[in-house]
Amino acid sequence: MSKIEVNAVEPQCGTTLTLGASGDTVALASGASQTGFGRTGTVDWQTGAIKTATFTAANGEGYFANTSGGAFTMNLPAGVAGAIVSVVDYTNTFQTNNLTISPNGSEKIGGVAEDAVLNTEGQSVTFVYIDGTEGWKNVQDSTSNVTGTSFICASVSGACNTLTTVDTNFKMAIFKGPGTFTVNSVGTSAPNNVVDYLVVAGGASGGKGNAAGGAGGGAGGLRVSPGTSTGSWTASPLGASPAAALPVTATGYPITVGGGGSAITSAGQNGNPGSNSIFAGTSTITSAGGGGGSGACTGQEAEAGGSGGGGTPIEAPARPAGAGNTPPTNPSQGNSGGTGTPSAGSGYPSGGGGGAIASGQNGGPGNCATGGAGGAGAQVNICGNNYFWSGGGGATAWVGYGGGAGGSGGGGGGGGKTAGGTGSTTGINNGANGSGEPTMNGGAGGINTGGGGGGSNNPGTSGTGGSGVVIIRYKFQ
Repeated sequence: MSKIEVNAVEPQCGTTLTLGASGDTVALASGASQTGFGRTGTVDWQTGAIKTATFTAANGEGYFANTSGGAFTMNLPAGVAGAIVSVVDYTNTFQTNNLTISPNGSEKIGGVAEDAVLNTEGQSVTFVYIDGTEGWKNVQDSTSNVTGTSFICASVSGACNTLTTVDTNFKMAIFKGPGTFTVNSVGTSAPNNVVDYLVVAGGASGGKGNAAGGAGGGAGGLRVSPGTSTGSWTASPLGASPAAALPVTATGYPITVGGGGSAITSAGQNGNPGSNSIFAGTSTITSAGGGGGSGACTGQEAEAGGSGGGGTPIEAPARPAGAGNTPPTNPSQGNSGGTGTPSAGSGYPSGGGGGAIASGQNGGPGNCATGGAGGAGAQVNICGNNYFWSGGGGATAWVGYGGGAGGSGGGGGGGGKTAGGTGSTTGINNGANGSGEPTMNGGAGGINTGGGGGGSNNPGTSGTGGSGVVIIRYKFQ
């Protein structure tokens, strides 16, 4: 290496002096300093020394201050005209734990001989020392909290439960049994920290006939958010005031999945109600179990529930159907059952169980009448398929003609003399068909559809209600 020692370097002609060639690096020796060039208005960022406690800044340096562990102070150096210092909120926590900026001795910040406090999330500032009048002047103040967009990361527990990708950007957690939806972390943007849900309760079993046909079981209540925050899928079909998607935080949310009502073997008895399904989120979403279909014995009234059970016609006037949307929600979680027809000539047909968007059909009228069909369930495409949910169970008749069909969305068909009613084939699982003589069994509601069970006639067994389901959908990327 050659060495040139001179006191001054000047151009041979003109006023331009070039050091080095294109692509070269011209460096000052370690420990050397420059004068005459002036500052460019920037600092040298100290990325290798993140500050977590009180320190004294040096001229020409920029610092990253981490106040996540508590507030502290940055002491400014002695003021020299042109001195520059910068600092940035390293963890976006200045709003919680402030950074105090303290001038040296009696020097000033912005003309005031007092400390300054940085208390804005993501704040970054630059100070330049001007003179004894103004002291350190803030020449730049911004919020530097621009970050990459992140999303919900979640997991599920429970042997029957799954977490799957619906499409490119969305996942769904399907709970077919009890478990926990755990949000392991949330995103940096509030609109990304919401989940949509479908909560379907267990459907009720159908009633069993004696002196009249058994009525259909009511579907489990259905509650759903509109889906506006998690992509394009069929929104709530249940009313003009859809529920909102739920915001979530990084915690576990318990899930309860309601079972269907058990079958009835004793003549003339009501069906058993379904059980509630619950998503215990930031707001608890509870869908009520379906109401049992009416039996034929005295005192066996149809029951209310998410959707109500059908009524029987053995008395005149006929016993009323069970009410739906019980307890009430807005939008409604279900509908009432149908009523029976108290006429010997029509075979005493009972009413179908209520469904998510329609009441159960009434039994009859006229000779050779069938039991009423179950009320229609709701089509909600939360999981990438156009399934129907919460269809009512079909009913039967006493002297027995055909059984009523199960409502779309897992409803079981009613038993009948000549033929049983057909079960729904539009749910995530099918409702079972009812049977004709000699058994006249009611068909079971579809598993995990919330469908009501079909009514039966003696000597048959009524259909069990379909179990419920909880589906949670969220954006993960």
